[in-house]
Amino acid sequence: MVRLRYVRWKDDDVYLGYFEDYPDYLTQGTSEDELRENLIDLYRDLISGEIPYITRKSTSSF
Repeated sequence: MVRLRYVRWKDDDVYLGYFEDYPDYLTQGTSEDELRENLIDLYRDLISGEIPYITRKSTSSF
């Protein structure tokens, strides 16, 4: 099982979120449950290899 950390917040009536490893890819939902479902779908898209040029946050330190 893959566990990823994500950031979420509510803006008016919409929940927004993204994965910490993929901050450039944002999704939304009308509820927290819908946001979680959309994040799962987003992750599947990100790792599928079907979308070119996916950028992942660099984890290297100086």
